[in-house]
Amino acid sequence: MRITLWRSPSCNRPHFSFENTADLQRFMAGSDTDPDRTEYARNTNPTVRAVEHRVAALDAADDALLFSSGMAAITTTILTFVKAGDHVIMFRDAYRKTRSFVAKTLARFGIEHTLVEPGDLAALKNAFRQRTRLVITELPTNPYLRCIDLGAFAKMCKDARAKSLVDATFATPINLRPLDHGIDLVVHSATKYLAGHNDVLGGTVAGSTSLISLVRELRSEMGPVADPHAAALIGRGLKTLSVRVARQNETALRVAHALEHHPNVERVYYPMLESHPDHTVARSLLSGGGGVVSFVVRGGREAAARTVDQFRLATIAPSLGGTETLVEPHALLSYADMDEEALSHAGISPGLIRIAVGIEETADVVSDVEAALNQSV
Repeated sequence: MRITLWRSPSCNRPHFSFENTADLQRFMAGSDTDPDRTEYARNTNPTVRAVEHRVAALDAADDALLFSSGMAAITTTILTFVKAGDHVIMFRDAYRKTRSFVAKTLARFGIEHTLVEPGDLAALKNAFRQRTRLVITELPTNPYLRCIDLGAFAKMCKDARAKSLVDATFATPINLRPLDHGIDLVVHSATKYLAGHNDVLGGTVAGSTSLISLVRELRSEMGPVADPHAAALIGRGLKTLSVRVARQNETALRVAHALEHHPNVERVYYPMLESHPDHTVARSLLSGGGGVVSFVVRGGREAAARTVDQFRLATIAPSLGGTETLVEPHALLSYADMDEEALSHAGISPGLIRIAVGIEETADVVSDVEAALNQSV
């Protein structure tokens, strides 16, 4: 019995195997009519490629790649564009693991870096060096949801002949398309909103055909590929992305307004609030504020712990972007290894709580937040 693993609908040929040696030679010479055909699953597979095409469309990109995790996506992309002696710039409020990779891992290979204070474009301009090859930001950032002027950011990078990379996980392609603002590459942790069900890991990068081809080559060498089942789950999530994000935008804004008026809350961070330091920029960039709201309760770590323990609908967990509402006391989870002095240096308030809303009824989520605050006194 002859088994064909998969046949490409565009040319009715097997995807991983070959009809004969002439077929093999055409493929190896690059003259095959199917651009998505491959001979080895580590390079791609039909399910992964289908999801990549959809992510590219969502991000308004020429092409996209799917990875085994968000960290795999961003670290492989970074390594594609830097080498020993080069220089990387990053905002200080980036995701902790990304910051650690740039500051510690890249340093082992002779790659230098500069950390710029959150949202400070003047400091960014002064940080460029002759060997600056890559500049990285998130938008919105975690956990304070800072937003910078992407047009100005992109121009600075282009003037310096450096590639610009935006992690838009919190925004999703529904709320923001960084490539439309002149950014070179955009990454997402597909684990979060793209997949949307807290049941799979994945990451994506999207950009021009030429840049993505370079990342694809390194992905094949390093091997952080997404398996077909994970790709299928992410593809499932993409079907409901716009509906979920619309509900999460609505709920998060309601939660943010409720928090602003609660006496136990010292400060609320949500880009669609006028009190947010980047509100004007956020309104010009984002079609919605996203599903994450950060706030500081009065009383420090202990007050944050008491408040989080009173949530009934929300679950204590560190992720975001799924259908369930999640809550975390930031100083007790993401920064549990830091004392008060280290927290202050990192810019993290001891009383900081981050809530990532799901798609439950908006009124139920708001009630849960208000009840938790009322009962924690």
